[in-house]
Amino acid sequence: MALFLGTFQDIVFSSSLLFIIIGVAVGIIIGAIPGLSATMAVAVLVPVTFGFSPYDGLSLLIGVYIGGISGGLIGATLLGIPGTSSSIATTFDAYPMAKKGEPVRALGIGILGSLLGGILSFFVLVIFTSVIASYAVKLGPGDYFSLMFIAIVLISVLSRGNMIKGLISGILGIVFALVGYAPIDGTTRFTFGLEFLNNGFSLIVVMLGFFSITLILEGIINDEETQQKIGKLKGFGINLREVFSNTWNIIRSSAIGTFVGILPGLGSGGANLIAYAQTKQSSKNPDSFGKGNPAGIYASESSNNASLGGALIPLLSLGIPGDTVTAVLIGGFMVHGIRPGPMLLSSNVDIVYVIYITFLLATIFTFLMQLFGMRIFPKILQIPKSYLYTIILVLTVVGTYADNFRMTDIWLMLVLGFFGLILSKNNYPFAPLILGLVLGPLLEENLRQGIMRAGSALSMFSQPLPLIVTLLSVYILFFNIYKEIKGSKNI
Repeated sequence: MALFLGTFQDIVFSSSLLFIIIGVAVGIIIGAIPGLSATMAVAVLVPVTFGFSPYDGLSLLIGVYIGGISGGLIGATLLGIPGTSSSIATTFDAYPMAKKGEPVRALGIGILGSLLGGILSFFVLVIFTSVIASYAVKLGPGDYFSLMFIAIVLISVLSRGNMIKGLISGILGIVFALVGYAPIDGTTRFTFGLEFLNNGFSLIVVMLGFFSITLILEGIINDEETQQKIGKLKGFGINLREVFSNTWNIIRSSAIGTFVGILPGLGSGGANLIAYAQTKQSSKNPDSFGKGNPAGIYASESSNNASLGGALIPLLSLGIPGDTVTAVLIGGFMVHGIRPGPMLLSSNVDIVYVIYITFLLATIFTFLMQLFGMRIFPKILQIPKSYLYTIILVLTVVGTYADNFRMTDIWLMLVLGFFGLILSKNNYPFAPLILGLVLGPLLEENLRQGIMRAGSALSMFSQPLPLIVTLLSVYILFFNIYKEIKGSKNI
């Protein structure tokens, strides 16, 4: 407890608090603009934190993460265009409410729902991370291999759109991870005589290539420049009686969001849709949804913010990211020599406390900034995207070069950006690819260590946890492939 209070003081009475505020503000701005994402923002800012202390760097990134997801409700409410996938369901009722002349009410409901969902998931994060980690330290390499394998399978089969393409994307990420030195014997693989590939694909280079350069290229090709008119905004739009009448809805939606966040693959983008569907299904007046029902806004916004705490649980306790942003966030840990996982709670427990405290403070600051900045942030939607893309490109190039001070990394990033454009145009999701790249080396290392420790692959997979989880993974994989093939035949 003394260490927790000491860490809290270190954050509140230092520059870390300022970085939380800056991160939240940047996140809200990025999240509010359709087409940009929290993943892209975190990816661009990871290299910026090189010269920061671990406390300051993680404070900035967590602030951007939470602000970016919450900021999506601004575009969803005022324009009918979700700023991020986490606010898709928010659009269903917030935009109709805004068109009826109640934009403040719609924004107020979404902002409060975000706060309550975030706080509820904070308590779940604090309680369950240490519980899961206490069991995780007893796991062997074979156990870790099976858990990481099912994580990649889940995020692949749960990808929106074509599941086969999600699976291919995950395999492609693992292939990227195989380039360079092998984790145990140190032999070089798939370098084709190019020395700059000896150390493999840098996570920073891949992230910025796929999430930043691809985004800019898509913006240039689509030539998206929109000027939207926003109505006048007055008051705060929060009705306490309405809040109390939605208490169970908020609790249930937050629970759904937290649980979905823990599962690799769905994240906040899936959480808001599932919670919205559940709320509509259980409503006594389902026909009112899609016409400005406040229950739909509370469900969407409380669930998508609750999923953030859920996504951090497997990251901190097992070292397995729960969504795309936490996969990118691993780069922020690596920059400061920190490896997330069960040993983090014993070797760097202060870092875990930094995550807890930053998460709570960022959630509160996001609420305050959105509430009192209700008249300011909508003007962000008027900024020409050409200006934004220029800033993003500069930060991307500087961040890539700062990773290893090599020009070859910049050229590689640009090539990956064009490759990402091809994948994006053909509806291949990036989330499985990033997860495959992050977990690929750990997957291989734990597989080889597990086989060496058990004596053979058969002995390793005969152990209870690897056997059960691997069989479950294979079942999920082939069952979904069967559904995909059967569905395509029925079209």
